[in-house]
Amino acid sequence: MTEVRYFAAAAEAAGRQGESLAAGTIGELRALMVDRHGEQLERVLTTCSLLVDGVAAEPDTTLGATDVVDVLPPFAGG
Repeated sequence: MTEVRYFAAAAEAAGRQGESLAAGTIGELRALMVDRHGEQLERVLTTCSLLVDGVAAEPDTTLGATDVVDVLPPFAGG
């Protein structure tokens, strides 16, 4: 299973900081996250970057059993 780590607003929307999910691609993973955690997470995901082992991912990015996906909302800085 792929390890998913939620940060900031994504963690708040999901109600957790991480979980293990089985999906073949980032697109499938995103759909599974929305199915499990609902509309609030879906809204947050529209602004998030998803990184697979530290590399930006696209919906068709393939996932392996040992991959780690970070769900990162935009950060404010200054």
